Amino acid sequence: MESPAQVHMCQAVFPAHANHRGELSAGQLLKWLDTTACLAAEKHAGMSCVTASVDDIQFEETSRVGQIISINAKVNRAFTTSMEVCVKVTLHDPLTNVQKLVSMAFSTYVVKPVGVEEVNLKSVKLQTEQDSLEHTLASERRRIRLAHEHIFENLMQESGVEDDEDSVSTDLTRVQSIELVLPPHANHHGNTFGGQIMAWMETVATISASRLCCSHPILKSVDMFKFRGPSTVGYRLVFSAVVNNTFQKSVEVGVRVEAYNCEEWTKGQARHINSAFLIFNAVNDKGELLTFPRIRPTTEVSFFQNGCIFLTLYFTLQAYLSFSNVTTLTVLGAKSGWEITRSLDNIHIFTREENDVLSVKVEMQVRIPSNLAFSLLSDFTLRLHWDKHYTSCEVVQPCKTGDPYVVAVRSVTLTSVPPSPNYCRSEIGCAGFLIHTDSNNNCTVSYINQVTPGFMPYFAANLAGSSKSVEDTASECIRFLETESSKINSTLF
Repeated sequence: MESPAQVHMCQAVFPAHANHRGELSAGQLLKWLDTTACLAAEKHAGMSCVTASVDDIQFEETSRVGQIISINAKVNRAFTTSMEVCVKVTLHDPLTNVQKLVSMAFSTYVVKPVGVEEVNLKSVKLQTEQDSLEHTLASERRRIRLAHEHIFENLMQESGVEDDEDSVSTDLTRVQSIELVLPPHANHHGNTFGGQIMAWMETVATISASRLCCSHPILKSVDMFKFRGPSTVGYRLVFSAVVNNTFQKSVEVGVRVEAYNCEEWTKGQARHINSAFLIFNAVNDKGELLTFPRIRPTTEVSFFQNGCIFLTLYFTLQAYLSFSNVTTLTVLGAKSGWEITRSLDNIHIFTREENDVLSVKVEMQVRIPSNLAFSLLSDFTLRLHWDKHYTSCEVVQPCKTGDPYVVAVRSVTLTSVPPSPNYCRSEIGCAGFLIHTDSNNNCTVSYINQVTPGFMPYFAANLAGSSKSVEDTASECIRFLETESSKINSTLF
């Protein structure tokens, strides 16, 4: 395996890079971001790469003329023909020596080999604890990307639109712009530079949002850029933008990009090559956030359905739910600062305090394979055999080979299941199992729980040594796993 490929780029913000406010244009920043990430991907692959997608981007700070932008790109994980690249953008003010985080994004690049039939990218060598963490999370992020388009299309088909007499028509926010791809717009493959396409998308989206707020909108975030196909020098790119919906202080604009070559342009045929949803704020002369009016669609045929922002948020809650659980649990388990409080044979109890939040980890050495431990622990119909404190949890599928198995759980409140005097209900902030392989027949099962007020009385006695409830439950868990493993082995042989 090779060490993670990294590329660092520094850019001074000049007036040519700035908007009317003297701030770095978001479109220019997207160009720099894409360039740096592509260089890192090609450094690892040793061959040409093209942008496949860019995950949701949040812009935390704005940079002004005279400041320095630093962009660091690193390959987190290589799959068969694609790579995830983490891009971190910071700004530095040379006059005040202040440094701030501007944005962080995850981009996916695919190799574009010449004269090679099969490609199998080399793995990334993990040198630090953070490298290992990002390598594990990259697999989960990839799963979400692959499901993104399918889930979103289903939500679009199932969505409905409500009319509001007090709302404003979206017709005035429709913007269409045509760009001719010239040699300066192309990358080293001859395709339209991905960063340039993103910059053009940001421009038409800004114009669309400005027609609603009658001010100069500021880009705050972007929902995933998805590159569906290439375009080359000589192509015409048509950018269509319209406001989808507003949320008091913010507005969402949908942008669709279609590509035509000369023949397709004459026939009116096009390929859909990109789309994204951009979120804007707007401020007045005093720097106060403006309130956007409610909007409604007024034509039957439109580029986007009204209410896309609701769909985007709904998708985030549904499709990213398991991703958030896995991310939170894996990050917590990988953090340093865990202190051992009690130890008994093959059971160790650790605690960790951060920002007044107490986390507990129960580590168990179990003499069964890790994949079997995951199978048994993720089947919650079996959990009652060893754990009297829980009745049901959500299951998250394991990552790729080499990663720990993860079973992440969370609290859920359902109106269909009201509180009952027969059950004691307490909140779970972050909890679940991390299962690491020690050998073919041994694994380490770690149960982690961020202790909430409802759980404090239960854990307090254990940590003080006046109760052995946690140790007893852990012992029952080990006994259950090893007993079930023996039953399975005897059945097989």
